[in-house]
Amino acid sequence: AYTICHSETLDTNKVQHLLKDTLAVMNKRIGFLLGTFVYAAFMFAGNARELRLTSPGGIQEISFYQKQTAPAVNGLFYQVSFKGQSVIEESRAGLELDNRIWEMALGQRKLIQPACWMDNLEVDSVTYTPTADNTWKPLYGERSEVRDHYNAATLHLSKKDGSLYRLDIEVRAYDEGVAFRYFFPEHPRATFHKVVGDLTEYTLPAGTKAWSEQWAQAFFEYLDINELKRPVERALTLELPGGLWTALLDADADDWCLTKYQASAVKKNTLTSVMYSPVDVVTYYATPWKVIMTAEKPGDLLEHNDIIQNLNPPCEIADAAEWVRPGTIMRETTISTEGAVATIDFCAEHNIPYMLFDWLWYLPCTSHDGDATKVVDKLDMPRVVAYGKEKGVGVWVYVNQHALMKQARELFPILREWGIVGVKSGFVQYASHRWATWLHDLVRLAAENHLMMNIHDEYRPSGFSRTYPNLLTQEGICGNEEFPDATHNVTLPFTRMINGAADYTICYFDKRLKTTHAHQLAASLVFYSPLQTIFWYDKPSFYHGEPEVEWFENLQTVFDDTKVLDGTPGKNITMARRKGQEWFLAAMTNNDGSKENVSLSFLDKGKTYLAYIYTDGGKEVKTRTQVKCSYLLTDASKVMKFDLKPSGGAAVRFVPVSKDEAKKYKKYKGEVL
Repeated sequence: AYTICHSETLDTNKVQHLLKDTLAVMNKRIGFLLGTFVYAAFMFAGNARELRLTSPGGIQEISFYQKQTAPAVNGLFYQVSFKGQSVIEESRAGLELDNRIWEMALGQRKLIQPACWMDNLEVDSVTYTPTADNTWKPLYGERSEVRDHYNAATLHLSKKDGSLYRLDIEVRAYDEGVAFRYFFPEHPRATFHKVVGDLTEYTLPAGTKAWSEQWAQAFFEYLDINELKRPVERALTLELPGGLWTALLDADADDWCLTKYQASAVKKNTLTSVMYSPVDVVTYYATPWKVIMTAEKPGDLLEHNDIIQNLNPPCEIADAAEWVRPGTIMRETTISTEGAVATIDFCAEHNIPYMLFDWLWYLPCTSHDGDATKVVDKLDMPRVVAYGKEKGVGVWVYVNQHALMKQARELFPILREWGIVGVKSGFVQYASHRWATWLHDLVRLAAENHLMMNIHDEYRPSGFSRTYPNLLTQEGICGNEEFPDATHNVTLPFTRMINGAADYTICYFDKRLKTTHAHQLAASLVFYSPLQTIFWYDKPSFYHGEPEVEWFENLQTVFDDTKVLDGTPGKNITMARRKGQEWFLAAMTNNDGSKENVSLSFLDKGKTYLAYIYTDGGKEVKTRTQVKCSYLLTDASKVMKFDLKPSGGAAVRFVPVSKDEAKKYKKYKGEVL
């Protein structure tokens, strides 16, 4: 106990184990008095001036500490390591505030204004909390159960200048990554806080490279971090020189502004935080979580992204399970009653539960003069909605920012009365503090009216769908509307998809595609989206009986389990997802093509599966999509081999079959598909 109290740094995991063992011995040999002494020793240890936290499995470690950087100037710093290997070297932490006007207004007119608001904060204590280990079930997701397992601590700071300012650093260490946020306890004089800068830096090992995008729907640049001269998006995936992979991103950001990353102008190998706008704070108040995920394989970053959900509050919609229903959706392109009836028939025939009217169903869309309560003459909305209900197809509508600003509170109850099931918001502002709170409040308003939502265009998620699952998906991705190439597509899973669901908008029959059709089939599984848009630019008449469309008919959009089997940004991705008894497999390659050997060990042992296999068959397949459909028996002991064509892919659905059913099919014998 004496050793614990007098150590210069405090490892909470060691403390807990040592105390447990020590207390057990004392209870047996010495009794209550010495047990009480040990408890007091632990509480004293909580007054340490450095926070040091290790994840439950000892994989990730993060520390926060303060040191003097100039006379009367205290600097706050942190470091992060993964299995003992440095990930974030000593880096600055903190926020810049400008509260002078509010201080003056409240009579605090003699406070000394330091050069930086953080300069005269002092560490008071460190509080450690017991290990958390819980499992919860989301309404939907990439897996049906999520484990929330972490160690936590808080560094408490305050000013001694009579201002009564306090700041806490709340820290969590998961085996998947670390997270921290800034928390302002309630100010006793109710002084408003104006945050004007995020001082958080990320100093990385020399030679770190980034897969970066300057905006959410941009193409990627693969650059040394010192070359990131303009702010870049999150998630920012980093390739460290020691072989590790790291992703920087945020969570629980509904009451903040967009924050990006940019190379420091004064410190090598360092990224700074760039806030889009100031943020006005009424204490008590917590900033978004800053998340640093690290893994030995890039695919683990995607597979571990439940950390984002875990850092968001639980669902706040009591009856969500009664009306929030994921599924696939098809766009109706003619904005006419006849076209809508034909599209609903197609959706009903092919097991697509939703149809969307995109823009132009009300006019003008991009003007404050537009009125989304009035439908264009060529569209009989009541007839279409009624026909959709008869066929089991729900109707979504697009609404632009102008109408949402002007009339959302009037419009949403009307849409619900019409029988509309969801709203796709278009060209919405989201980056400033004002617009971020407006947009998330819009999702709350939609929930009050039992409307699901899909946010387009630049918005990227930070876990808000856990709290409000009526937000099924969002864009924030350079998807098929931009007709990207295959190399871009196999970069997305290790970058943008770490954030969460993305509406990639599969354009299956469009002639402008730069990938094969088997690649498109695979993309619909790889790019997770509870509302999965398929046939974006297509019409029912474009379908000519292509047999592989059965993949879309059976496609699930939410899953019980998800595994990233293989992949590297810009090269390839192989994923498997399970829904109930069935497994789905997708493999995608880049512009050059690749050979993939996929172990089927993820399948249940002892079961025989019928594999519905969709690959690029070339000219031998006499359909315009040239997708080869094969049906073979297989099991968990097999390795499935694919020769993926340039810009190609493969999709497989595994369905358990009985012995009698299996007699109808041939076995897979290791041939290259």
